[in-house]
Amino acid sequence: MLQQYKNILVPVDGSKATQPVLEKAIEVAKRNNTHLDILNVLEVNQFSDTYGGAVSGDVIYKLSQDVQDRLDALKQQAIDAGVPDVSIHVRFGNPKPVIAREFPADHKSELIIIGSTGLTAVERLMVGSVTNYVSRSAICDVLIVKPEEASK
Repeated sequence: MLQQYKNILVPVDGSKATQPVLEKAIEVAKRNNTHLDILNVLEVNQFSDTYGGAVSGDVIYKLSQDVQDRLDALKQQAIDAGVPDVSIHVRFGNPKPVIAREFPADHKSELIIIGSTGLTAVERLMVGSVTNYVSRSAICDVLIVKPEEASK
């Protein structure tokens, strides 16, 4: 019997991997006639490291507004493509447990569609791949979308 997913989660990070991952999520959501959650996780401590420890509320507010605007555009893209039920979410915290366990538990996600990586090789070495963590630790099924170059 074919698996029917009712709630699909697609975490996005704004990298160039976002577009192909969203397109795959739209395709699967339409095929399953299902709800699609688009999630961006902001890791606040990464900003305090980058900006020497002092991140004002204004900087975080502006950043979350930019992310919200980007997510609104992605939501509209999904709706225009024929996904009738789309929600967008911004969470603060460590993307690994948020994507793998916390958000899926809160929203009853049955499938996570995630890019194979949004990081450079050096970043993966230093912080570890979110995708690698999610694929091992998720509380639901995971579909990993490979970049175009890898599929050729």
